[in-house]
Amino acid sequence: MQSDIEIARTASLKNIKEIANSINIPDDALHNYGRHIAKIDFEYLQNIAPNPNSKLILVTAISPTPAGEGKTTTTIGLGDAINALGKKTMIALREPSLGPCFGQKGGAAGGGYSQVVPMEQINLHFTGDFHAITTANNLLAAMIDNHIYWGNELEIDTRRIVWRRALDMNDRALRNINVGLGGMNGGFAREDGFDISVASEIMAIFCLAKDLADLEKRIGNIIIAYRRDKSPIYARDIHAPGALSVLLKDAIAPNLVQSLENTPALIHGGPFANIAHGCNSLIATNAALKLADYVVTEAGFGADLGAEKFLDIKCRIGDLKPSIVVIVATIRALKMHGGVDKKDLGNEDIESLKKGAANLERHVKNIRKFGLDCIVAINQFFQDTDNEIATLQDICTNQFNVKSFICSHFSNGSKGTIELAKAVIEATQKPSNYAPLYDAKLPIKEKIEKIAKEIYGASDISLSDKAKQKMEEYTKLGYADTPICIAKTQYSFTADPKKMGAPSNFTLPINDLRLSAGAGFVVALCGDIMTMPGLPRTPAANSIGINEKGQIVGLF
Repeated sequence: MQSDIEIARTASLKNIKEIANSINIPDDALHNYGRHIAKIDFEYLQNIAPNPNSKLILVTAISPTPAGEGKTTTTIGLGDAINALGKKTMIALREPSLGPCFGQKGGAAGGGYSQVVPMEQINLHFTGDFHAITTANNLLAAMIDNHIYWGNELEIDTRRIVWRRALDMNDRALRNINVGLGGMNGGFAREDGFDISVASEIMAIFCLAKDLADLEKRIGNIIIAYRRDKSPIYARDIHAPGALSVLLKDAIAPNLVQSLENTPALIHGGPFANIAHGCNSLIATNAALKLADYVVTEAGFGADLGAEKFLDIKCRIGDLKPSIVVIVATIRALKMHGGVDKKDLGNEDIESLKKGAANLERHVKNIRKFGLDCIVAINQFFQDTDNEIATLQDICTNQFNVKSFICSHFSNGSKGTIELAKAVIEATQKPSNYAPLYDAKLPIKEKIEKIAKEIYGASDISLSDKAKQKMEEYTKLGYADTPICIAKTQYSFTADPKKMGAPSNFTLPINDLRLSAGAGFVVALCGDIMTMPGLPRTPAANSIGINEKGQIVGLF
């Protein structure tokens, strides 16, 4: 089988105007970035806002493993299959970050015969949205230091500046730095640091804003620092919202591309799911719901992170009502959750599969706590044996009471997910009983406990002294009634990435809290979570280059 990039290069792409016309977008509502990429005019989107919402389908997954799950490929394959069945369908995805592309995870445009294209542009600079977000983040940082340099009228306590700089790259050396060095012309020396752009609050705001006015208001609500008396200072206090909004004015329009099978796809925004809320922009999702009859979207990492945040944060803020959830699982990954080493995954192991299926069961039960039905998509690998497939399907039917379908979209495109698509369409005909897991008006501690116990299986939480102090401060400031965004490892229900499967009766450590007042949630940091990742020993960047034909090689 050809590599992802080879498959993408041989695809028969339609002109983006033709893709837009298939969902009734007129040519004059497009801002073209070449023949195959366009931004949809924001004014046009405002005109179609009164249209009723269509069916929203969420694709999530079991807890990720090095064996791979294939959530994005399943999202694309399912969208292609629903489209192939004659239903007007759109796919809504996050934009890839350059950090993982050059690090270890790779791109985020799908793979095999379930890809969005043009793959190279999407995985690299695309339409410049991430650069705009990074620049806006760093303009705010520059304005803070400039305000201090010119007299510090707001009496910012330089020890309590909470706004950090950003870069869309993995660079551990920038996690903690000193700025303002070099004498008087360098400003005031202080400690600072960088987060990866997808962890920036600007990214979270970008993906939760309903329109440009809401974006500017949310930017103004960002808490950038505190005074010595611990009173907050907002971005609006240094007159930053207007300039930052100007930088984001074009980026806020969603990006239209297509799949290999010419299904329209909106790719817009991209917060991480272990650090932030892990969903594409609300603007893009709403646009797709007005333009198509079925919208297939995904939430990052496992259902305990991406799906929980999609359902408790994005749906709450955006007033969305999903119809059905698809949980992606692989036999390989479930065997790893059952204790099998990665090098032994090619061997049939029924007992480990049965043991690891507990991870899938926990996610199925969790989705039902939101009042939603779910379907399991078994993403097939060629090593999967008939006995293993039959065992997992039997477990799904007789133990979990959930429908499951074998999916081969990676190798066969839409043909590999037709049966799943038929079941999804049927499921969306029923009324949605979706409801968030918790009442946002509950105290911060109770909301964290609710997620920890109901979703992760914890018996209790532990709060560091720092977390207790910040919880008290945020409550006094009036932010107790915001949703909670838990930042923890994606590899486990616990804060320990080595504890796979479905552990229970553990204590979830809350080391720190961060207030994202502009985005509208409180972040609870569990365990050792880095907001600026590092590159692995052998990064993907080592193998990426340009060949003698001027083509990119090594990108995956």
